[in-house]
Amino acid sequence: MSEIHYLSQKGLDSLKKELAEAIARRPAIAAAIAEAREKGDLSENAEYESAREAQGLLELKIAKLQDTIVNAKVVDGSMLSTDKVQMLNKVKVENLNARQVMEFTIVGEREADFSKGKLAATTPIAKALLGHAKGEVVEAQVPSGIIKFKILDISF
Repeated sequence: MSEIHYLSQKGLDSLKKELAEAIARRPAIAAAIAEAREKGDLSENAEYESAREAQGLLELKIAKLQDTIVNAKVVDGSMLSTDKVQMLNKVKVENLNARQVMEFTIVGEREADFSKGKLAATTPIAKALLGHAKGEVVEAQVPSGIIKFKILDISF
């Protein structure tokens, strides 16, 4: 059984576009394989090996994208509350260890990008925050130790 991938509608649309682009590259790789095959001895043909490797990587990517899309669960932001931290909530927290305020949106793994303030729900920090309310202090076990966070605000 495949795992469920939680995505926003925008994230799902992005994956579908990426899948369509990957499928569109199949004919070019097939043509490269055919061209390399015409050059003779396949046992010592680097172009052929390279094209076959590219085909394998492309097919793996397509299979992973298809699996993610098939097992995607779109999280509807309009159904979310800001009473407790949930997927797609924007959370403003204070790192009590470093006395630093941070803000990020909790998203599915496929949409995570820490540089853009998107934190995967599977990370230790997000796991610690999920289900907790504004004003609560939570502890997150991270590789460097335990970090305490105070939830300052929850929004969408």
